[in-house]
Amino acid sequence: MPRPVDSASSLARFVEDVRVLVPVAGRDNRIEQLPDGRTNLHVRVLEGGRADVTLAGPRTRAVFKDPTDLVRVVSLQFKPGCAAPLFGVSASVLTDSYVALEDLWGRAGADLCRELLAARSVSDVLDQLSRAFAGHTDRSDAPASASLARRAVRLLEGGEARVEQVATRLGVTARHLRRVFTESVGIGPKEFARAVRLQRAVRLAATSSDWANIAVCAGYYDQAHLIAEFRALVGLTPGAFLSQRAGTRAKGDGIKRPSWPGEHAMPG
Repeated sequence: MPRPVDSASSLARFVEDVRVLVPVAGRDNRIEQLPDGRTNLHVRVLEGGRADVTLAGPRTRAVFKDPTDLVRVVSLQFKPGCAAPLFGVSASVLTDSYVALEDLWGRAGADLCRELLAARSVSDVLDQLSRAFAGHTDRSDAPASASLARRAVRLLEGGEARVEQVATRLGVTARHLRRVFTESVGIGPKEFARAVRLQRAVRLAATSSDWANIAVCAGYYDQAHLIAEFRALVGLTPGAFLSQRAGTRAKGDGIKRPSWPGEHAMPG
């Protein structure tokens, strides 16, 4: 008899966030994807009986979508450096791309897709994924490069901005760090640091309009540097981005509901 799998503890090793998105009729359903150095697995149910399970690699530029045929999607956000060894592919192959799960895992992936799409609750989806990941832990344990990349991620997210200093602290060359980081995370450490600063700035801007102070606290040289990075990564100035986001919320952001038809809340 198969041993039960604790989905929460099993997934926590690889996953840092789980979201359920369900569009609400008559509301603004825009989805924004800002660069953050993360890979996501999307289990999507679409109108017309269509569905898919895809792995979305880290983005180097922001993407804004207004889906018109989405019924619901369960999204798992992986910790940086965890998805690549788990799925048996270099993360650089996934960058700015969407790859079908069955293209990575073959028949096992196709079978898992059918099980996920037939799931009747978020708990069922997480249980199925926990069992699948448990069968691939040998892959996730294998590469020492993934461990090195994850240590670098912690330093970069902790405030260290210079790749050379991160490499020195980890006892490797900057060239070696860039190679293993790109293989494991999908983007280079410099690009990851840019995404970290961007995410910090967006969080700080939620409670402050002092852009000069936001720039310094987020790790930019000055406000001009912050504006230039926003234009490069988001395609908008900080002010235009926040105005666009505020306009979406004022209309009623209907895409993010932590529930599933028949459930009251997503299990923690």
